[in-house]
Amino acid sequence: MTWDRPVACWLTDMDGVLVHEETVLPGAADFIAALERYSRPYIVLTNNSIFTARDLRARLLRSGIDVPENRIWTSALATAEFLADQAAGQTLFVIGEAGLTSAIYEKGFVLNDRDPDVVVLGETRSYSFEAIAKGIRFIEAGARFIATNPDPTGPSPDGTIPATGAVAALISAATGRQPYCVGKPNALMMRTALNRIEAHSETTVMVGDRMDTDVIAGLEAGLRTILVLTGSTAEADIAHFPYRPSQVLPSITEVVPLVSQLLPREDEEISAD
Repeated sequence: MTWDRPVACWLTDMDGVLVHEETVLPGAADFIAALERYSRPYIVLTNNSIFTARDLRARLLRSGIDVPENRIWTSALATAEFLADQAAGQTLFVIGEAGLTSAIYEKGFVLNDRDPDVVVLGETRSYSFEAIAKGIRFIEAGARFIATNPDPTGPSPDGTIPATGAVAALISAATGRQPYCVGKPNALMMRTALNRIEAHSETTVMVGDRMDTDVIAGLEAGLRTILVLTGSTAEADIAHFPYRPSQVLPSITEVVPLVSQLLPREDEEISAD
């Protein structure tokens, strides 16, 4: 594969690219090891807001992939950063788990279950009807509605389960208000990830397994994109979308050699975006 611009940095999705649930996918450990070996700035992205970056590091390590905690960027972390910029000093009512609440606490927010300024919805495996009903009433009273991501379903060992987007749809049906979703396919999550590693969109590649989240988010953030066929999008599905990835590869295994091959030219200075 040859491209007209060098590659200095990498963003990669986690589920469907590096792992499936807690099973490592072929080539994933080699890909991360190559990024570390060649000192390539990178971030592992996930729309999962349940777990903290520390939790996800431990889960990946058990699978055989060694990703430093500061190289993991979740929709919960991106949401907390968005709120710090957009709602500083305001109070929040949060429906979610430790990954979201800890990210929000770290930004100095105070949680409020009486009259919050913002309702924040994240993913959880034990949604509370009482919490959802409270969120609906707060939104009806004027609270803003933010969701970590729009994914309607997620994987589990037992099969498909409802995720953040499904519960957001329930709240929207009851209130008539749509949430602002921070995670993929919102390019904002890509931009915050780029800022974390001081990367430039012109010299960064996004690797993902979904056309409707990873590829479109990368495209809208100005990145080149690689779609791997080990997750949600099959090769036959690509034709159904009005946009295309820069490259389609069978798995992350085929991406590993590119880490060393697609290098910046020695005479080219890579600046932060």
